This record gives sequence, C-alpha cells and structure tokens, in this order.
Amino acid sequence: MVAANGTRETKAVILAGGKGTRLRPLTAVFPKPLVPLGNKPIIEILLRQLQGTGLTDVNICTGYLAELIMAVCGDGSKYGLNITYSSEDAPLGTAAPLAEIEGLTDPFIVMNGDLLTTLDFGKMVDYHESEQADITVGVYKRDVRIDFGVVDSDVDGRFQGFREKPTFHYEVSMGVNVIGKGAMQHIKQGEYLDMPDLVLKVHESGGKVALYREDDCYWLDIGRMDDYALAQQQFEQQEGMFLGGSS
Repeated sequence: MVAANGTRETKAVILAGGKGTRLRPLTAVFPKPLVPLGNKPIIEILLRQLQGTGLTDVNICTGYLAELIMAVCGDGSKYGLNITYSSEDAPLGTAAPLAEIEGLTDPFIVMNGDLLTTLDFGKMVDYHESEQADITVGVYKRDVRIDFGVVDSDVDGRFQGFREKPTFHYEVSMGVNVIGKGAMQHIKQGEYLDMPDLVLKVHESGGKVALYREDDCYWLDIGRMDDYALAQQQFEQQEGMFLGGSS
C-alpha cells in the first residue's frame, strides 16, 4: 500500500548478521554489510534504495559486530528512514530470525545485506500482492561457463557426445524475498531455518510461491573477493545507476 506522500506501509528487513568468512581479512575488522563500495558501505546503498522506493520502515537483523552496524546506520534519520534493530544470540539461519522481529507487516520484504542491485523493491512488493502469494522470490538469470570439455554418456557409461566449454543458463535466487503471513506460520521461534527451506515448506504445504523477474536488472551477490572487486568496479563506473539522484 502506497500512502499519499509516496511512502509505503510495507516493512523492510535487512539480514546483516553473518560473519562474511569468504571476505576475510576484510570482515575480520568490520561486518560484511559495512564493506565499502566507493565511499559508502554496502548497507548504506541498500538503505538509500529502499528510501527511494518509499520503503521507509526498516529493521536490521544483526549478529556479528552488531555495534558497528548500529553506529553507522543509527536510527535512520540521516537516510530519511526509521531504523530499528533485532539481534540473535546464536546463529539461526536466514529465515528463523524473522520470528523474533516485532511489528512486521503483511507482507514485508527481506533481503541480504550484501547485495549490489538495481532491483525495484517497491515493484516487487506490488507484484507479490497482485499474485496473492505466500512468498515471492526474486530471481536473476545467471550464465555459468564450464572451462572444460564436457563428455556426455548414457546410463551405461557409453559415449553420447562432447561439448567444448559449454555455458549453462540458470535462474538463481537474488537473496530478496517478499513474505506474507501464510509463510510466517512455518517459522518457529528458536528453531534454525534458512530461507530456501522456508520456501520449500511453503511450496510443500500447498502455499503459493511466486517468482519475480525484472528486465534489465543488475544484481551481484558480494560473497567472495572476486565478486567484491567486480562490485567496486561497477559501482565506481555507474554509481548513478544504483543511487539515482541520491548521494
């Protein structure tokens, strides 16, 4: 629902509790959402994008080095947001912490705190509502090139064909989801649960899982050092594409 002033009642949750072990030694000093792109931490870019699409009520779910994230983001007023925080005493996965957050709307949007994307979060929420889905998964087309010659064989191991360095095409989860109350009933407080398992629980119980695709969307999961290097390059070259008029 969009208010007259352009803001949305929908709450946004940013998952920022991971240790980011694949980005060490950077994450030995600060949590992954504070790794910088240009002169901004990754999480600030997400916060500014949320504000730009009218999603102004944000909860940041913290864990590792939470005090640093809270010090940087504060109450959100400098971004035109209202930011609250939740925390987990022990790792519970990417879905279970949602059961500990008070005041979630139906639906709400949840995302990983280490994304570089141009996805329109507001349009994704609108799509979820139009589909009357229990959970909506943002998906992105990703090409995976195999740097070897692939040999095809039948069930008996006999040669069937040969493909030199083929490219496979997949749709991958972007780490951005819209969740309604129909999905939340599958999350039990204190029980470990990752987001893919929640999606499967919804599907297996007969609930509706929608897939959201956005043409001309850019997306990169900043989970490894080579991805981080690419994200730095992309953000430096096209900052306006990610932040628009925001700075």
